[in-house]
Amino acid sequence: MRIGIVCPYSFDVPGGVQFHVRDLAEHFLAQGHHASVLAPADEDTPLPEYVESVGRAVPVRYNGSVARLNFGPVTAARVGRWLERGEFDVLHIHEPVTPSIALLALWSAEGPVVATFHTSNLRSRAMQAAYPLLRPSLEKINGRIAVSEDARRTVTTHLGGDAVVIPNGVNVSRFADATPNPAWTGTEQAPTLAFLGRIDEPRKGLPVLAAALPAVLAEHPGTRVLVAGPGDVEAARERLDPAVAAATEFLGMISDEDKAALLSSVDAYVAPHTGGESFGIVLVEAMSAGAPVVASDLAAFVRVLDGGRCGAMFANEDPADLARQLLRLLGDPAERERLRDEGSRRAQVFDWAVVAEDVMAVYETVTHGVDDWREVRDDRADPADTRWTRLLRGRRGTED
Repeated sequence: MRIGIVCPYSFDVPGGVQFHVRDLAEHFLAQGHHASVLAPADEDTPLPEYVESVGRAVPVRYNGSVARLNFGPVTAARVGRWLERGEFDVLHIHEPVTPSIALLALWSAEGPVVATFHTSNLRSRAMQAAYPLLRPSLEKINGRIAVSEDARRTVTTHLGGDAVVIPNGVNVSRFADATPNPAWTGTEQAPTLAFLGRIDEPRKGLPVLAAALPAVLAEHPGTRVLVAGPGDVEAARERLDPAVAAATEFLGMISDEDKAALLSSVDAYVAPHTGGESFGIVLVEAMSAGAPVVASDLAAFVRVLDGGRCGAMFANEDPADLARQLLRLLGDPAERERLRDEGSRRAQVFDWAVVAEDVMAVYETVTHGVDDWREVRDDRADPADTRWTRLLRGRRGTED
């Protein structure tokens, strides 16, 4: 099958959607399918052969975060050329209502379209206001996927219709087989905690973790906190309590291999996110690597951790409760071992071998009868009809 996948967010800065797109494409390529990814990226960004860049993206604030997007007529032309060259059996667009190449691809799409919705935002005025303008294009989507129940509710609330829930995938074996790094491995006297995320983004929760750490250090003074992710390290360090700053090591951006090694080395992975999460892929990565998880009780995290059976939960934005959960876990080796076992089993549900099979089932459903569709399209094609005129109309084909 020829599969075109559109990622709205730039490959310059790694994120959950980018990882999802990358891993899904690589899984299908390994199975012998043709997969091509279109995404924004700077000229000097190293990209896999299957990724084509539409050019540099610009940062835009959205849903409590900063997304790097690419939009405009020049980009639209690049999207159109990619679609024409690809001759895809199915076009898989991620976040199709984002003002980016995802929306441009949807406007230009002429064949079967599958859309995956990642965002969880039940009070989006922007989506409500844009719906009347987007409706003609949304009708071109043949199959809808949501990565979680929270993302599905966002779709049903703002866009109407429904979506099948297929979670984000993780290469479980990549994390399960990782070799721990002695420099990051904790001991009974000096346990290690890990945090992964953009350190300048408040909703990732680093300030919550920082506020909980004085109580943890009072009982376990040798505790080390390993923080991996982009951001202004000096500014972040200046905001920390001196004792917390001394116990914190900022690793910056790390490779996939180092991330797996980090998660396999620590005594606990902490996810203090405060909101805006529709899934929680890093929780699955941590469980796959054997790290006990301590996470805020966001609805998406509760579902990933099977109601709290596979991880310790604390009240969202409550540093005192986070400190209590960390102290309980650090003082109970048997509980940490139980969570490792439960987490490892739970992670198998999200392995790409399972998730990609469900995605392929959606592809096969929407492409059923595709040859008949192509015959109808060719019969109705107007030589004067261009991609640009179709883009402006927001629909495919010519008038009946």
